[in-house]
Amino acid sequence: MARKPNYNFERQERDRRKAEKKAAKAKAKADKAELAKTGIDPSALDDAIDDNPAGDDPADDDPTETVEPQ
Repeated sequence: MARKPNYNFERQERDRRKAEKKAAKAKAKADKAELAKTGIDPSALDDAIDDNPAGDDPADDDPTETVEPQ
């Protein structure tokens, strides 16, 4: 037996996804405008992010530092 469609719920879900996508695009546009206002090249920022994909700061990795077990 086929399920009974719930058109209102399906429409709400489509509208919710559409609103999330629209908000993400607006945020990206605002971020890009802010970078342009400050004079930072967005492509240079993308390169910096790609160089360090894990997000770890290499300066924090001090090989001489030891951690004592408790």
